[in-house]
Order: sequence, then C-alpha cells, then structure tokens
Amino acid sequence: MNPLRLVLVLVLVLDFSTRAAEVKKSAPTAPPAPVFKAGFAERDITPDIGMEAPGGYGKSYHRSFHDACKARAAVFDDGKQRVALVGLDLLFITRALTKEVRADIQQRCGIKAENILLGASHSHSSGPIGMAEPGDYDQAPPFVQDLYFKNSTISNPGFTQLLRKQIVDAVVAANDARADAKLAVGFGHEDQVSFNRRLHMKGGLSFSHPGAGNPDILDYAGPIDPQVGVVGVWDLKSNLLGVVVNFSCHATTSPGGISANWPSAMEQTLRGATGNAALPVVFMQGACGDVTQVDNLTKFTNPGAEEWWQLVGGRVGAEAFKTLLLIRRGANSDIPVDARQKIWMVKRRLPTPEKVKQATALVQQDPKVVGTTEWTFAKEIVMLDAVAKVRPEVEVEVQAIQVGPAVFVSDPAEYFVQYGLDIKMGSHFPFTFPVELANGCTGYVPTEEALGPNGGGYETRLTSYSNLEVSAGRQFANTGIALANQMTPGKIPQPPPAPPFRAAWAYGNLPAELK
Repeated sequence: MNPLRLVLVLVLVLDFSTRAAEVKKSAPTAPPAPVFKAGFAERDITPDIGMEAPGGYGKSYHRSFHDACKARAAVFDDGKQRVALVGLDLLFITRALTKEVRADIQQRCGIKAENILLGASHSHSSGPIGMAEPGDYDQAPPFVQDLYFKNSTISNPGFTQLLRKQIVDAVVAANDARADAKLAVGFGHEDQVSFNRRLHMKGGLSFSHPGAGNPDILDYAGPIDPQVGVVGVWDLKSNLLGVVVNFSCHATTSPGGISANWPSAMEQTLRGATGNAALPVVFMQGACGDVTQVDNLTKFTNPGAEEWWQLVGGRVGAEAFKTLLLIRRGANSDIPVDARQKIWMVKRRLPTPEKVKQATALVQQDPKVVGTTEWTFAKEIVMLDAVAKVRPEVEVEVQAIQVGPAVFVSDPAEYFVQYGLDIKMGSHFPFTFPVELANGCTGYVPTEEALGPNGGGYETRLTSYSNLEVSAGRQFANTGIALANQMTPGKIPQPPPAPPFRAAWAYGNLPAELK
C-alpha cells in the first residue's frame, strides 16, 4: 500500500475511534438499580419494680423481674423511600404517644411519620400504660376522676417519657445501621399453642373462657390463625441481620414478674437456633383479640406459667427458624418498600342514660357487697359516659407497610382473628401480615356476630376501653385491604431454574436384577 494512503487510513480510524468514544461518553447512562438496605436495633423499656402491671380493669403492681422488655425496630430502604416497623413489649400504645414518637423520628432521621408502624405485643407483664388518652378525665366530676386514678390502670408519666425516648432511639439506631441486604419472606405453621377463647354454649350465647370441663360448652366460637409470618434479612455475606415475626396469640403466659411475655422466649429460641446471641427479632402481634394460649376444651391441667412461656415462645420461635431455613433470598435490588395510611373518626357505642344512672348508684357501694364483676363493669359505664362527653368519636388509623412481596396491615385494636383472616384473603399480596394494637388503641373490636344476639363474652361489654360501633371491625378490614391493594407486590425470590435435561443418570436408570 502507498505509505501516504496508509497514514491517511490510520488518521481516519483514529479520528473515528475518538469521535465514537466522545459520543459514548456524552450519551446518558442508565441509573444503577436501587439497592435494598435494612437496619435493626433495640432499646430497653423495662419498667421498675413497684410500677403498675397493666392488663386489667383494676390495680396491680410488679413485684419481681423475669426478663427485659424492649422496643425493637427494623428500617427498610429501597433507595427511594424508607419504612420502619417497631415491635413493642407493651400492652398497647396510645394514640397521643404514637404521634409524639413519629414526629420525633421524622425530625431526627427523616423517615416520614406515615411510614412508621408502631405495634404493641399486648404483654400483660410489661410497663404501666393507661387505657385513656391525655385529658380524657380532666373535666370529669371528682368521683369519676377517683374511679380512674384510684381504681384503674393509669400511665406512669416517667415511664411514658422513657418509652418515647427509647422508641425513637431504637428507630434512629436502626436507620443508622442500614446495610446492603437481601430479603426472604415465608409462612410457617403452628396450631398447637393458640386457641379461640370464646366458646358456643348450650344456652345459645358465646362466652369467654367458660372453663375447661364446663358441660355447657359446645365448641369454639371462632377460628385461630396458625400462620407464622417470617421476614428474614441477610447482608451480602449471608450473615443474618434480623428477623421479623408475625403470629396471633395473646401475650398472657406471664411467667412471673416483669416480662416481654412469650415473645421473649421466641427470641431466645431463634437466637439459640441461629447461634447469634444478639439476633434482633422484631415481633408484630397478629389479630388475636379472641385468641390466647388457653384451651377451654383441654382434658389436662394447664402448664405452669414458666413452662407456658417456654412452650408458646419456643414453638413459635422454632417454626420461625424452620421457615428461615426454607425460604430463598433474592437479589438486593428490586425490593420495593411503600406505605399507605388512612385516618378517620369512628363513633362509640354509648350506654343509655338509665344504664348510666344505675351504674352511678352501684359504684357508690362496696364492691364486696355488690360483687366485684358487677362493680367493675358499672365503674366502666360511668367512665365511658364521662370520656364520651370529651370524645364522642374516636380517631383511628389503618396503615399498610410494604416490604417487597409482604405487606403489614395495621389496626388499632384488640382485633378478632376472623378479621385478620379476612384481610389475608382480600389482599393481593402473597404475604399479608395483620398487626393489631398498632398506632393507637381502641380496645376490643369484636366481629358483628360476637356483638349479635348469639354473641357475648366480656370483650363485647361496654367499657371505657371497648366501645366502638358494631361496624368498626369491618371498616378496619375493608380499609386495610384497600390500602394494601393500592400497592404492587415485589417479586418472590426464586431459586435458579433447573438446567435443561441432557441425559438420565446411568446408575439410577437400570432394571432390577433377581439373580
């Protein structure tokens, strides 16, 4: 080739290469896929010895210590927004405290208030928190104030401030601990430790805890939910960062003294099984307003409190661990998080003026004379009448928090399990986890059937704690389903597909030999 022509060709090639590189450099590049991050943290919310023990309509006090109560937080981040799940070893959380905590968290680390779910475990052996909101009885007559302050469970102001600080600190720490992560979700099954505590009776009504051996019992008046919902989170080196567990059973095993109740035995089981003594385990209580560990149809003596604590927590924890072993972890991208929320007012069921008059007369008498049960429910009618004058309607919130293919649907009540099952049925998410006693507390919310002519049980009685209109439970369920179905479920992680068939295994594809 002519040397001059060769030089010209080389110049043109170099010029073309340079221009191509410049075009490639200037062309817009696709943004990297958002990377999923997660963080966990916990803080201590153990009450002091001598503080009130919650869980009844009267006074009771802590005399001993069994295990610590905690606020456990998980923060999930898909690169676009963050959500927080907070499990509390607490009887319930008030609406006022929910708002304060959310505002503090948003101010300190930027997670939107509406993206934070605060769920109580309903531990009857936790810290003192009252059934009223601040100001409910400020304008009540003195004798009604005495009924509340001297004869009902009330919040301890110092403990309330501790709760506020420790919950906020837990979420902020979980947010700071966020790391690239993989996620897997699944269901286990445990049907040996939870029972519906309402039973159909021969007289046509349904009673709560009519007692083992009662000849008038016909059958359980409602179902249970045996699913153990599990969310496992690992870092990119396959180290387990934390676990979220959802199960429906009252936290009433009460092993003696201050305790997180059976969820602490569940945590203990998971930590032992995984070999991680500090594994974060966030428990979100399922719909269990009518479900406890007590079987009213048992033919045997119930276990002692310590054994019951281990039995319920151990079996739920073991099932959660088995589920962790089976579910597959996906890539750490394309794991969306999202949130929806609705807040509205629900009317109360109110006692008649005649009922209030009778109750007012009865509470003037000695409980030992008129009967403790009659006096207690009369006290509750008088207190309901007073609080209804301040708040004739109750602010309620239902929330749906998405983490990949799972959705957590909240309600602010001791929610009957049938509604939780209805939410699971109506949601188009493959993993739906109802969370009761979340973001506030409106007491027991029974089904329409339980409040009907063949219903009954103390959950259906009018009290200052439980009094929402009959349709409230259905409102919660329908709203939760609608909110969940506004979001698109993330993909369920799947193992790689099997390789194409090539040939049968020579050792295995042989006829039998008889001689």
